[in-house]
Amino acid sequence: MSLIEHIYEFRRRLGYLLLFVLLGGILGFIWFGTNVGPISSLGDLMTGPYCGLPREMRVEFDNRGCQLLQTKPFEGFLIRLKVGIAAGMVLLAPTWLYQIWAFIAPGLYTKERKYALTFVGIATILFAAGALLAYLLVPTALHFLVGFGSGEFATALAGNDYISFVLAVLIIFGVSFELPLLIVMLNRVGVVRYHQLKKWRRGIIMALFVFAAFATPGNDPFSMLALAVALTLLCELAIQLSRLHDRKRDRLRASEGWDDLDDNEAAPFEYTPSEVDEPATPSGRSSTEDVT
Repeated sequence: MSLIEHIYEFRRRLGYLLLFVLLGGILGFIWFGTNVGPISSLGDLMTGPYCGLPREMRVEFDNRGCQLLQTKPFEGFLIRLKVGIAAGMVLLAPTWLYQIWAFIAPGLYTKERKYALTFVGIATILFAAGALLAYLLVPTALHFLVGFGSGEFATALAGNDYISFVLAVLIIFGVSFELPLLIVMLNRVGVVRYHQLKKWRRGIIMALFVFAAFATPGNDPFSMLALAVALTLLCELAIQLSRLHDRKRDRLRASEGWDDLDDNEAAPFEYTPSEVDEPATPSGRSSTEDVT
């Protein structure tokens, strides 16, 4: 494929990707204010952690129940648009991820394609698991943070501030859960080996706790501890998978004698070329005819 063809292919895939993101945003925008069967509306799901706080810890302005503040004319629309796009991208992730895959797949070998598809699938599952854990922790984090001033202050959160906080927690947890997959990928391509990870284990665990302390938006101890413990368990799983992979690779190297070769010695090349067939006789001339 020529450079021009690559550019046209990139433009085509990018167009499809943006189209699916737009479609997902429209679906998320509609879902924000509409229940889908037994599933609550996206707006109710997002405000659920805040509305789950005890009544004495938040302000209710009338008998309509729990509501967030809208402090700007278009704030409600922008919040609905932001949440809708984020939810739509998650819902339609397989479609736009396929466009990225379809663009890079022609340049990969068959084995690389198999690994890439596996890693994309696992990455999607890990992100969803991290976001789900974050959503379950948001009520506890809010209760802890709001509880500090519940005796002296009346809590009435602005919609944009609250939604930005929740989305930040979901994204940080989801992206953080990709770290163990990165360790496995680096081990697969030979950048790091198990004995190195084993030696670095304590430093990795300490770094994870420090990362959780700075990355968690609310800085509450519950979210920080949950993120650090979850990442530690996942990284330990990645280290053990690296151990199994290295053991299998070492057995293969030993069986094929890779380690017996000197770096300055040429590898054995056991191949005997076949005999060359007798050249064909030129047309119109017999094989016994002399060439003058």
